[in-house]
Amino acid sequence: MPDFLLEIGCEEIPARMIEGAIGELRERVNTLLQRERLAPSEAITWLDTPRRLAVMAPGIPPAQPDLTEQVTGPSAQVAFRDGQPTPAAHAFAKKVGVDVSALERITTAKGEYLGATVTRKGRSAAEILAEMLPREIASLYWPKNMYWRKRGELFVRPVRWLVAMLDEHVIPMEVFGIAAGNHSRGHRLLAHGTATISRPGNYVEQLRAARVLGAPEREQVIRKALDAATRTIPGARWREDKPLLATVVNLTEFPSVILGAFDAEFLVLPEEVLVTVMRDHQKYFAIEDSSGKLLPHFLAVLNTGGDAHGLIRHGNERVLRARFNDARFFWQTDQKQSLRERVELLKHVTFQKDLGSYYEKTLRVQHLASWLAETIKQAGMAIRPGVVHKAALLAKTDLTTELVKEFTELQGMVGGLYARVQTLDEELRPEVQEEIAKAIYDQYKPASMEDDVPRTVEGAVLAIADKADSIAGMFALGLVPSGSKDPFALRRQANGIVKTIAEHKLPLRLSQIMLDARSQYDGAEAEKKFANADYAGSTRSFFRERLEFYLKDGRGHAYDVVNAVLAADPDDVVDAAARAEAVSKVRGSADFESISIAFKRTKNILRQAAENDRRVAERLDSSALAEDAERELAALIPKTAAAVEKLRQLGNYEQALLEIARLRPAVDKFFDKVMVMVDDDNLRANRLALLQTLIKEFSTIADFSEIVTEGKESTK
Repeated sequence: MPDFLLEIGCEEIPARMIEGAIGELRERVNTLLQRERLAPSEAITWLDTPRRLAVMAPGIPPAQPDLTEQVTGPSAQVAFRDGQPTPAAHAFAKKVGVDVSALERITTAKGEYLGATVTRKGRSAAEILAEMLPREIASLYWPKNMYWRKRGELFVRPVRWLVAMLDEHVIPMEVFGIAAGNHSRGHRLLAHGTATISRPGNYVEQLRAARVLGAPEREQVIRKALDAATRTIPGARWREDKPLLATVVNLTEFPSVILGAFDAEFLVLPEEVLVTVMRDHQKYFAIEDSSGKLLPHFLAVLNTGGDAHGLIRHGNERVLRARFNDARFFWQTDQKQSLRERVELLKHVTFQKDLGSYYEKTLRVQHLASWLAETIKQAGMAIRPGVVHKAALLAKTDLTTELVKEFTELQGMVGGLYARVQTLDEELRPEVQEEIAKAIYDQYKPASMEDDVPRTVEGAVLAIADKADSIAGMFALGLVPSGSKDPFALRRQANGIVKTIAEHKLPLRLSQIMLDARSQYDGAEAEKKFANADYAGSTRSFFRERLEFYLKDGRGHAYDVVNAVLAADPDDVVDAAARAEAVSKVRGSADFESISIAFKRTKNILRQAAENDRRVAERLDSSALAEDAERELAALIPKTAAAVEKLRQLGNYEQALLEIARLRPAVDKFFDKVMVMVDDDNLRANRLALLQTLIKEFSTIADFSEIVTEGKESTK
């Protein structure tokens, strides 16, 4: 069976877009092959560089297998009149390509119909791929597209060549005016002319000969080159940076590394400034000593064969020196005005056109953060509300500094650094000023689920208040994320709130935070702009999704465990995390599985009773229960509920769940011996009340009916 190769060659694709694009192309090709009955014999492989996206499917069938199927036509009553075929019968015969006499009669539940057994000859793989691949390529999603040939044709960058092959044969297709062939292109500088691909199985080796490597090989080459260059400096090591490594891998096709240096006098600047300039602006790796202290050297990854004469190194050093000089100048200039003096300048910095300036945001965040700090303090946690209040006032002032205007990635960090070196208040003790500086520095944390949360409780409160204010304002305006659209990164900010509360174990409820954040936007003018009438409902649903995401992706809990826990209470992050942990630990036990099955049965019975308008007694009357099994369960419920509630109040959820699981014998006996849906209205209503009590008393930790089990469910 032939091997298949598709390569889309184009101008340099932005590094951040490559991973998503190759993943989507791979999925589209795989779906196409599976759908058209051309499944490959092995998994699809791929190769991506800044100038190409390629997928390879080994051993696909040369053609679809013939497909024999039975096709149903019109009813026999319509197809024949007086024993003769009608136009409907002739039309159906023509459609399926058989003579009328070859039509069959098929008996179905709806009556007798005409039918035909039809064999559809499979099409060749080349024909199918030539027809369908252009559509799949044109449908690839890109965050930004461009026109370069004619209106209506969009792609991330101009397509320059196309390779599409089945073994040594070219697939006759065209995309964006480019006809497919077997000629690829090697490295832009290190290879000359085109690289002729003899067959898909030789593609990777022939590209390697043309100085083009796949992403895993490029990463390996870069790592080895970084290690080798660093070893020339005694006691040094390059600073591991996975996002930067991923970026330079996607910026190169045949990488090499050079070692550069800068004046040690720049080390007086904060490390964060130097590393940001090197990392975010120049894509350089920092070098440190064994204690983690920055050294006056850097590593640059090139997309060339090297730098034998040092010209590239010299050019990079010159550029970095200029950037560091700018940073030093901005740092020195900014010190002429304190952060406290910059608060007024925030009146001229717009936060959002309908939500006012950053000065107004500062006041809102300060009020909200102070409120949250008092709530935490009253719950018995150690926190300094004064630190929170002061940090919130100064948190956004670095947006007016020259350093942040030039290096926007440093916002927050610059404020924290300036708060550490400036005199914020003559009466502030040094340790208090340090806490203020930390809170300001960490205000944007965590930037992702992998990022660390703020280091202090004060910083955590400031970060939560800042994010909650942004979410509250946008939701009130009706700017709610939908699908893949989230232009204000509200999901990321909500993820940050959830993770910060969870990891600092803060006694805060999500709905109350958002109601308090919404209350900071007061005034008739603001209300006129707000469009979301169901603010409370939409924020509650939004944060439930974010907490679900955190528990599944951040904590690794199974989806049914998360659903069960959030069905009980999706508002208390710390409590939900503890309950999920407990349910995950005990869910594998036989008693717990049996209880889960029983709860499913109970809910089904109650649902069916409601659907059939069956009355449930307002209050359970234990004296009216007729069977020993139901009296035993009714007597056991309050005793167990009291023990479970005591354990729940102590936060001992695992033991509480084990206590609930001890109900298993009584519950099993009840369902074995007792018929709930009896004809006697009063007895049935009382038994339904017993089941309702069971659900009510034992669903405060989790809704056990959400747990997926292998047991059978039934209702009676």
